[in-house]
Amino acid sequence: MKKTTILSALIICVFVCGMFSCKKTAQTSTQIKFDSIVVKEHIPLLETNDTTLPYADVKVSFIYPTKFGNQEDLLRLQQIFIGTFFNDLQLDNLSPQQAMDNYIAHYTEEYKSLSNTYYDEKSRLPKGEMPMWYWYYMYNSNKIMFQNDSLLSYAVEYSDYTGGAHGLYRTTYINVDLGKLVTISEEDIFAPNYQKPLTEIIINRLMAKHNVTVLDSLINIGFFNLDEIFPNNNFWLDDKGIHYSYNQYEIAPYFMGVIDVNIPYEDLSTILKPNNAIEKFILNAKSEK
Repeated sequence: MKKTTILSALIICVFVCGMFSCKKTAQTSTQIKFDSIVVKEHIPLLETNDTTLPYADVKVSFIYPTKFGNQEDLLRLQQIFIGTFFNDLQLDNLSPQQAMDNYIAHYTEEYKSLSNTYYDEKSRLPKGEMPMWYWYYMYNSNKIMFQNDSLLSYAVEYSDYTGGAHGLYRTTYINVDLGKLVTISEEDIFAPNYQKPLTEIIINRLMAKHNVTVLDSLINIGFFNLDEIFPNNNFWLDDKGIHYSYNQYEIAPYFMGVIDVNIPYEDLSTILKPNNAIEKFILNAKSEK
């Protein structure tokens, strides 16, 4: 009887310990597996199969996590990916496939609504000509820029044409604290009143990139008023530094494209806040290797 009791206790102990062990592994695992949804469509403006008439060329490639921590953690990480890719709070709580379906359906509806003005504008043109600005395109994608056990940085790239002289290309960067499952902003990295010294660092890096030593030379190259150059929270992180990105028309004209500014961490030492995200997620990880 005593042996039976001891054996039963051991079985219960092993079972309970196994439960807690599995639970801990699920909560602390930072391994991420990804999948993707790719949509390629020609959306006709008019209800016709005539391919010579306007259409929207749509190519959307969405990478999203399929495995991470426990189920609650995975859903939260997917929510971040969905919210930052589709840029629509109404899609946040949908599955990746549902979010994509809703996004494409909304774009299709918006594009087809232009058919009401197409015929009016076509009637004003010389006979045989068509308003070419109704040929739209939308090419959206995302990609992983950097990942370690605590930090994930990724880019969302948008390229579209919605009429006018030319299309636009822009990139948005997102950095995720994999422990707290929140996005990281400048305030998580830099000490109070960081804006002015960080602006000076950014301008100095731009000057070095364009091989100029006089501040006004940046304007001669094509940059707008230098007062418009300041930290914009659009950055990604890796083990070498912080990488800022300024989209078309943000600090310079269209023809200069997206402007990247790479800043090594040693240039930022005087404005980093104590226990900042870089120190926790990157510098400490490098020192432990």
